[in-house]
Amino acid sequence: MNLKDYIASIPNYPVEGVTFRDISPLMGNGAAYQEATNQIVEYAREKGAEMVVGPEARGFIIGCPVAYELGIGFAPARKKGKLPRETIEVSYGLEYGEATLALHKDAIKPGQKVIICDDLLATGGTIAATIKLVEQLGGEVVGCAFLIELMDLKGRDKINNYDILALMEY
Repeated sequence: MNLKDYIASIPNYPVEGVTFRDISPLMGNGAAYQEATNQIVEYAREKGAEMVVGPEARGFIIGCPVAYELGIGFAPARKKGKLPRETIEVSYGLEYGEATLALHKDAIKPGQKVIICDDLLATGGTIAATIKLVEQLGGEVVGCAFLIELMDLKGRDKINNYDILALMEY
């Protein structure tokens, strides 16, 4: 199955010169969503993952079915102020400002093998912040899995010390 057949490319969105890669058609097709999930599940299994972490919000869409299939837990890395219990936080730069991600302090056990899942690897800032959160709690990031990698944005350079799976490249 060619997963790219289930990605909609929208030119000049959200701004002129940008081509938006929409994963909605993939998620809307049961067979394609299942195939993408199964590929990430196999990767996570090979890495010995014991926990899945996904950054808000599309990391939930990718990571939760992976965790479910493996019978392991899922921990959400959320925007500041969205988690109800004690958290740790990491701030990181965006093109026009700063963002903060948080993870519950008890989400990861020391030494636990973690795979980070998200829909897209672009500049790498969100994933680098998620990695920092996991490592601050003593977790070992054994891999990072994405549906799509935007090669021209060089996000891989920011997380090049980690194993990366991207199902599609643009």
